Amino acid sequence: GTSRQIPQTIIIGVRKGGTRALLEMLDIHPNIVVAATEVHFFDWDENYMKGIDWYRSLMPFSYGNQITIEKTPGYFTSPQAPERIHDMNSSIKLLLILRDPTERVISDYTQVYYNRVESHKPVQRFEDIVIKNGALNTKYKAIQRSLYDVHMEKWLKHFSLDQIHIVDGNTLIKDPLPELQKVERFLNLPSRIMSSNFYFNQTKGFYCIRSDGRERCLHESKGRPHPLVNNTVLEQLYSYFREHNAKFYKMVNHSFDWH
Repeated sequence: GTSRQIPQTIIIGVRKGGTRALLEMLDIHPNIVVAATEVHFFDWDENYMKGIDWYRSLMPFSYGNQITIEKTPGYFTSPQAPERIHDMNSSIKLLLILRDPTERVISDYTQVYYNRVESHKPVQRFEDIVIKNGALNTKYKAIQRSLYDVHMEKWLKHFSLDQIHIVDGNTLIKDPLPELQKVERFLNLPSRIMSSNFYFNQTKGFYCIRSDGRERCLHESKGRPHPLVNNTVLEQLYSYFREHNAKFYKMVNHSFDWH
């Protein structure tokens, strides 16, 4: 009685915002099934050309009462993804998880830094990438990805605000349950995720998941220590994002506790 369904909900981003944590925590819910990998269907042309049947073939099997969810953080910043997703299903529900834009930039850098170290490639200090000729390097991709207002504008051309639920990534890490209960309500699902599904792992410094008699934590690449960033550089980043954040708050009728 199961079949592969095109997702009824997509986690569209943002990269380094907590998309993996959100997906794995939602996977606790008996009415949710999740795609195992990032599919990159709507943001990579070579995948999009393979068609909707190829996309469906990558989804898990589900029962009629279950919602299929996939997450690809690259969708949020992709110029093509909003229109392509709308063409597939104009009434789809979207989940967007965001965190403080400066923290997100540092986290983005950290992931690339460790990837380069593991591949024995040369690495640069954070400050040397973010500052060029004494000024903020606003062309740096990680900074571009944190301009939430710029990207959100593209999504709101295709979807109404009530189709996009924003999850506070900073809160999800500190206290997952309230954020997950909001998602349950947004998806019209019965309340099934409970505080007993989480326990704080002192070693890792974040919450891990307990369900079906099993305990699991996010991959060891999550929660890696960030570099200590020079205060002057931090202030430059806070200052640069302030106006963009204010625009974003106005767009979504909601403020966040960001710098």
